[in-house]
Amino acid sequence: MASAMRPGLRQRRTVADATGVAVLGACATWSLVTAAAGDGRPEGVLLAVLAVGAGYASGRICGALVPAAACGAAALGALALAAASSQGVPGGGAASPLGYTGAAAALLILAAGAACCGAWATGRPPARLVLRLLAAAVAGAALALDSMAGFVGAAGVLLCSLAAARVRYRALGLAGFALVTVVLAGVSWAVAEDVLPDGLTVSLEDQLTQHRVLLWQDALTLAKDDPALGAGPGTFGELSATAQQSVHADGKPHSAPLQQAAEQGVVGAVLLASVFGWLLYALWCSSRATPMVLTAAATLTALAALAAVGNALSFTPVTAGAGLLAGLATAWPMGEELAPPLDPAGSEETRPWGERS
Repeated sequence: MASAMRPGLRQRRTVADATGVAVLGACATWSLVTAAAGDGRPEGVLLAVLAVGAGYASGRICGALVPAAACGAAALGALALAAASSQGVPGGGAASPLGYTGAAAALLILAAGAACCGAWATGRPPARLVLRLLAAAVAGAALALDSMAGFVGAAGVLLCSLAAARVRYRALGLAGFALVTVVLAGVSWAVAEDVLPDGLTVSLEDQLTQHRVLLWQDALTLAKDDPALGAGPGTFGELSATAQQSVHADGKPHSAPLQQAAEQGVVGAVLLASVFGWLLYALWCSSRATPMVLTAAATLTALAALAAVGNALSFTPVTAGAGLLAGLATAWPMGEELAPPLDPAGSEETRPWGERS
C-alpha cells in the first residue's frame, strides 16, 4: 500500500511547495502594485514575505537533519526573544486586559508550539517529557511577563498537542483550525462594523479597549473608501485619526486582516488568508506524524487569532518563526525514502518518525 501511495504523496508535496512560492510571490507583487497606486511603502510587507520564506526553508532543512533538536532550539530562542521583546521592542505589548498582544505573546506561543512539535518528533520518552515541560514552562513565563494572551495561547497549544494523539485523520483537525480562524477574523470585522449585540460588543470592548476598536473602525473606513487597492501599504498611521491622536501609536490598526483590507484592499486580505491556507495545506501534505502536524496547526491558529486582535505580524521574528515552525513540521526526514500514507487505517500515522520500524 505504501508503494502505491508514494507517487501521490510526492506530487502533493510538490504542489504544496509550488503553491507556497506562488502565494508569497503574489503577496510581494501585490504590495508593490498597491504601493505604486497609493504612494505607499511596501518594505514592511516585502520583509514579512522574505521572513516567512526564509523561516520555512530553514525549518525544512533543520527538520530534515535534526528535527527534535531544532524544535527545542527554536523554542528556547523564541522564549528568549519574548522576554526581550516584552521589555524593549516598541509595540511589543499593548495595555489591555489581554496583556501583551504583540511580539511577546506571539513568540511565547511559537515557543510552546516548537517545544510540543519537538516532543512528537523524538522517539525518546525522556526527551519528550523534557520538551513538554519546556512548553509548560513557557506558559508559566507568559504569566511572569504579564501576557495573558501568551499564557492562554501557550497553554492551549500544549493541550491541543496532547489531545492530538487521539486524532486519527488530520484533515478534520486542520479543517477545524481553519474554521476557528475564519470565525475569529469575522468577529474582529463585526466589532469594527458594530453589528454584534450590544451586550457582546461591550464585553469585547472591555477586553480589547475602546482605542483598539476605534483603530479597527478607521481601518474599515479606509477599506470601504478603496476596496480594490486600499490606501497603500504602510499608510494607515498617516490616515487614521485615532492613530494620530495617540501618544504611543505605532501606525498599525492592531488587526492583520483589517490592516490588509485597509492598505491593500480586498485582494490583500484574500492573499493574507491564502498564506494561512497554504500553510495548512502544506501541513496536510506533510510526511510527519499527525500529532506533530496538528500541533503546528494549533500553534499557527493561535498566532492567527493573536494577529486578528493585535500587531503580532508586524515583527520580523514572529513571521520568521511562523515560517520556521511550519518548515519543521513539513520537513521530510533525511534518509526516509518512502513516506507513509497521510491517514492510513493503522497507527503508523500517529507515531513519531523515531519510533517507526
